[in-house]
This record gives sequence, structure tokens and C-alpha cells, in this order.
Amino acid sequence: MREKILKTLLKNPPKGNLWEWEKEDCYKISCVFVFWKRISLIKSILNCLLWQKFNKKNFEVILIEDKGGTELGRNLKDEFYSLNISYFAPSTNHGKMGYMRNYGISKARGEIVLFLDDDTVILEPQFLSNLYNYFKIDASLMAVIPKGNASFCLIKPKYSYHDPYFFTNRCMAYRRKCLIELKGFDNNFIGQEDVEFAIRFLAKGYKYIKTDAIQYYHPPFIVKDLKKPQAVGYSFAQSKYPFYLKILLV
Repeated sequence: MREKILKTLLKNPPKGNLWEWEKEDCYKISCVFVFWKRISLIKSILNCLLWQKFNKKNFEVILIEDKGGTELGRNLKDEFYSLNISYFAPSTNHGKMGYMRNYGISKARGEIVLFLDDDTVILEPQFLSNLYNYFKIDASLMAVIPKGNASFCLIKPKYSYHDPYFFTNRCMAYRRKCLIELKGFDNNFIGQEDVEFAIRFLAKGYKYIKTDAIQYYHPPFIVKDLKKPQAVGYSFAQSKYPFYLKILLV
């Protein structure tokens, strides 16, 4: 129902701000991270990728560290030398997740772009192989949503309030073609840039699937104060949507 409403109200969705992109070559999957500090967490998910059965020649890792980066962040490329890691620390637009994700897309060279959080955990060694197979067998498929699970104990009904198949980028895979067609994310979004992108993705009617055949783990979504929700609301208020849609979205 929500998708039908979006398609009706938003027949010509606005574009994002993706300004350039690399030629698609040599990699099947680009794993893109936006992070800042929390080095122990990023090391954990890099170890998850290290143990993947997917041929390491077939995927790359794009690390985008916010706020100018850190020395520990820069050292990750050397520490995980067996992964094809590219590290970047943009000098502008700090704190704007939309810009940072676009920066990651602009450096990615894979057919598929997999967005991961630093605190995402992948336990299945066949995760990347199985993910790529979905796209391989269906050229019209533009996105795959794996099932998300809580990565630490919490009363289950509480966690179930959050959709395990929601269009967030804790572990979300897109065919790079659709990211380019939609011009990526809105640069000015501080947070929930993935939700804003999903609105445009769904309005365009791209094909996607939800699957529990591949799964990941992530800490439960807990809001400690209203600072981030307020910032996200401000981002939507400043976005390119018509006024009536801004009211509905905010």
C-alpha cells in the first residue's frame, strides 16, 4: 500500500547529489562503510569479510572515515592487507551522511554496492557469494534486503518493533546501476539518508527482494535522546520534496 501511494504522489522523484563515479570494472561487489573512530567495531566487520568464502579478487572494501579521519582508521588498510581496501577521509561536509555515502559510491567499482555499518556482524561465510547470486540470476533485480537480527540480548518483542527488512543501510545491497540513475543520496542529510533514498527507489518502481536466506546482526535500534531525530527532521524539511510530501514524511 505504501509503495502504491508513493508511486502515485511521487511520479517524478528528485535526484540525489552523486557527482561522479568510477568505471565499473574488475569487482563484483563493493562493500562501502562510512564510520568515524570505533576502530574495534570496524575491525570486527572487516574480520567477517576476511573469512568470506567469496573470492577476494571479486570484492573490494571502501572505507570512508568522517571528520577528516584518524590515524587508526588509515592503518586499517595495512592491517587487513589481504582485503582490497581503499581508505578515504573527505575534507568537507563532515557529519553529513548523505555526502559521505555518495563519496563511497563515487569510489566504488563493483557491479553491486553493499552498504555496511561498522557495528554490523556477518557470521555466514557464504554471505557474499549468496548475495551476488541473487543479482546474477536476475538482471532486473536492483536491491536485496537481507534479514536483520539483534546482535545482543534484548527482550525480543521490543526489538521486533523495528522491521528486520527495513530499507536502512546496516546491510543493504543495491545494483550500482540504480544508484547512479537516482544520483545517489541527498548530500545534506545528517541521518536517515538511506530512508530518503528508499522513498525515491520505491517511487521509481525498482525491483527488490527481502530474504532470510542471508542474514546479518546489528545492535538494537535505541534512541537515547531527540537530537538525532530532530536533525533528521530538519534534513527532510530542507529536502527537495514538495511541501505536502515534506509534511507527510516529517
